Amino acid sequence: MAKKLMKGSEAIAEAAIRNGCRFFFGYPITPQTEIPEYFSERMFEEDVNGCFLQAESEVAAINMVYGAACTGVRAMTSSSSPGISLKQEGISSICAAELPCLIVNVMRGGPGIGSIQAGQGDYYQAVKGGGHGDYQVIVFAPSSVQEAIDCIGKAFDLADKYRMPAMLCADGIIAQMMEPVELPEMVDYKVDPEEKPWACTGWKPGDDPAKRGVINSIYIDTESLAVHNDELQAMYERVVENEQQWESYNCEGAEYIITAFGTVARIAKSAIAELKEKGIHVGLVRPITVWPFPTKAMHDACCQPSVKAVLDVELNEGQMLEDVKLALNGEKPVDFFGHCGSQMPSTSEIVEKILSMKEGK
Repeated sequence: MAKKLMKGSEAIAEAAIRNGCRFFFGYPITPQTEIPEYFSERMFEEDVNGCFLQAESEVAAINMVYGAACTGVRAMTSSSSPGISLKQEGISSICAAELPCLIVNVMRGGPGIGSIQAGQGDYYQAVKGGGHGDYQVIVFAPSSVQEAIDCIGKAFDLADKYRMPAMLCADGIIAQMMEPVELPEMVDYKVDPEEKPWACTGWKPGDDPAKRGVINSIYIDTESLAVHNDELQAMYERVVENEQQWESYNCEGAEYIITAFGTVARIAKSAIAELKEKGIHVGLVRPITVWPFPTKAMHDACCQPSVKAVLDVELNEGQMLEDVKLALNGEKPVDFFGHCGSQMPSTSEIVEKILSMKEGK
């Protein structure tokens, strides 16, 4: 398919539709409002014939996703940082009920209301569990509009495979920028009772009661809840074992390694090019899934004998830094450079930081 120029937010919405999403429930908030705006028109076109509903709040929207997901369809919502905070109880309940869905978070500056510009301050919330209980969601962190499109399809597939929510965490720049992209072919997704026997697809008098779908997230007795939690943790272990995704860039024989995700990783590549001109070999390890975190890949790239130190760069105060340090297990020194307040780290700042590390400062 030929490439076309698309804005990130609109590309995300179109990619969801082309991957079989026919149910969108959301609420406007900058900088992701173009996503529901796009759905509000596209869902009613003849080749889609889906459902768009602007809910009265973020809380209502996530619970509508919960209801739609119970039937096995591909359903999603989108919001931005403080809006995602409001959805956390619903996300926890969806995880407990083992339901697949997609949540898009176009991250902005925080905490609190913060700003409407780009941010990466929702890392903890996304990968450590922003709601209550021991649960996880699969989290993608794309660094381009094309990668956001590609991650949408993977997110829906993995959500269905493991019966759990998947989240796309895109900083606000990804949603607002325009890039040439290639869209996937349209998928006419139908719920297959053989693949999703748990789905509540309708029950009539006379049907086998044993096959009646019941979705539940409450366990009155402690033993049942403990068993349920054990089953969830076993599933999460399978996700960690099989679904880590990352990019290693220019790492072999590197003197320094930069770790970054999202748009910041693109800026880091520009810094790496400038440092190469100065005779300094710097590599990049970029998690594409921030959960499951690519721990082994991070360790193997950063703990090469040639590597003197690691620099973690983020648009926050160092939230991924903890996972980088855990992956390295103290084998290499790790420094940090970042900004808050939606002030993106610049190429020159990253270059200067590496130069100061080289000088031992």
